[in-house]
Amino acid sequence: MSTGYLSHTDCLRHEMGRHHPECPERLQAIEDQLILSRIDYFFTRIDPPLATEEQLALVHTQEHIQKIKSHAPSEGYYSIDGDTTMNPHTWQAALRSAGGAIAAVDAVMQGEVKNAFTCLRPPGHHAEPHQAMGFCFFNNIAIAAKYALENYGLQRVAVIDFDVHHGNGTEAAFKDDPRVLMCSYFQHPFYPYSGADANLQNMLNVPLPAYSAGDAVREVVELQWLPRLREFKPEFIFISAGFDAHREDDMGQMGLVEADYAWITRQLMTVAQETANGRIVSCLEGGYNLSALARSVVAHLKELADI
Repeated sequence: MSTGYLSHTDCLRHEMGRHHPECPERLQAIEDQLILSRIDYFFTRIDPPLATEEQLALVHTQEHIQKIKSHAPSEGYYSIDGDTTMNPHTWQAALRSAGGAIAAVDAVMQGEVKNAFTCLRPPGHHAEPHQAMGFCFFNNIAIAAKYALENYGLQRVAVIDFDVHHGNGTEAAFKDDPRVLMCSYFQHPFYPYSGADANLQNMLNVPLPAYSAGDAVREVVELQWLPRLREFKPEFIFISAGFDAHREDDMGQMGLVEADYAWITRQLMTVAQETANGRIVSCLEGGYNLSALARSVVAHLKELADI
């Protein structure tokens, strides 16, 4: 079986103003790099549907869903906060991004593909059940994980977050759910200034200082993540795939390179083969240096697709 790949032009129409780092060009850079690397034809392309409001409500409050829906402007912009802005296409793009994560779960669970990557935006891991923040409106990865638990009767899923920023929204969604193990590393202290002090049984979130490079991250994965994952025995692994810890990305101050993302992906695939029949869904989060982002995504996808 091949690796599923989900993208959609709706996600190019959402933009948050000139010079905003979370821009449509991120997806275009990835697509260009797939072609340049001559691997674009290896994937099974899956058309992502729009998420329903009922599906969003697996994680988000009705008040939050209606707030985002009602604030979608007919023209111009509506500012959620200093970093997070809606244009007339944001609502549709956000539904497409969440719907893609759900469709990826269906494709993997139904045996259409062995694993899947959603090249969609806006990202999601900062969106908490009751609020949008940090470029995120709905928490795509959390919705997909909850969907897998509720619709396919799974007992244990893992969420892996390797963005440079802590996935506060994902932690908020699952902090009281023993069916979910979340493992992450993130630069600390750094936006959103959370995660370092969490004392939760199902959260293995490892803060790292600025300028941490690949060797520090690999040590975290080897000595902390992998033993905990094998003990937990997830039946499905979800990845919040942020590539802004790359050394060329000015959004953070960490020092990873493409080889580190490939190595992390290989380790997670090994665990998935051991406990989850290889089931992985990976959703794009951060990554704002266009060249570094595109190269890192290709490294990630090559491992997922075993090419």
